[in-house]
Formats: sequence, structure tokens, C-alpha cells
Amino acid sequence: MIIRPMQPGDNQPVGAIIQAVLQEFGANKPGTAYYDEHLYRLYDSFPPASSCYWVAELQGMVAGGGGIYPTAGLPAGCCELVKLYLLPQARGRGLGKALVERCLRSAKELGYRQVYLETMPELRVTVPLYEKAGFRCLQKPLGQSGHHACNIWMIKDI
Repeated sequence: MIIRPMQPGDNQPVGAIIQAVLQEFGANKPGTAYYDEHLYRLYDSFPPASSCYWVAELQGMVAGGGGIYPTAGLPAGCCELVKLYLLPQARGRGLGKALVERCLRSAKELGYRQVYLETMPELRVTVPLYEKAGFRCLQKPLGQSGHHACNIWMIKDI
């Protein structure tokens, strides 16, 4: 498995993976990444001075990804862990953990002190991954992600 920076040619496969995973879990509804305006143009949506997106490859195939982003309205020094999705065949191999760790390392390298994330009950299977990485639950959302379908909010100091 390889984790590498996103390239322009990754836009289509990553967008398709995100939509496929959300469909798989019945979370393809308004207020989720499924309907994000820039879903198939992620490469241009992550300015390198304040964000990054990592692509996971498994046996030479794009199998998922995840990134960090300075979502509007977050407290100073805080970014968001965003769009972390993996194809079914990539799960259970430590790739999710490796992606989270790479994103956290990137956030720290970019000068952030906290990382926030949002998820939803349909994707509750991800919560143990985040808890093992040191995220803790919050009682209310931070920032203005536009993902109003998410009602599980977590944060980690880095």
C-alpha cells in the first residue's frame, strides 16, 4: 500500500470512491460529501499552503484518500480532517489508520494545533478508528462545513 499526495488525475477516482462508499452505507443524502460541489475537482480544492489531500493506493489502484482542510469558522489553529473514505477491499488492512496518521502529521507540519472532524451515524464504524487516534467527541459542531447531515463531531489536540 502507498499513501501519496493527490494528483489531478485522481479527481475522478476519488470522487467516485467517496460517492460509492456513501451509497454503500446509505449516507448518500443532502448535507453530506456526496453532494459537495467540488467532489470531482478535489485536487484544486486543497491549496498547499493550508491543506492537503492524500491518496491511498492498493496494488496500484486508487483505493481511497483523506485530507485536512481549513474549514471556514473553525477556531484559530484548527483544521478539519475531511473526505476520508476507503473502498471495501482496502479496509481492515491498516490503511485507514495510516491515512489518519498521515493527515495528522500534515496538520502539525502546517502549523495546526487541533484537528476536527464530522461523521454521521451511518458511518459510525469509523468512530473507533478516530477514537484510537485520540479524537474525542464534542457536544456540538464547529465551523461551517455545510455537512448538516453529520451529527457526530470529534476533535484532537496535536
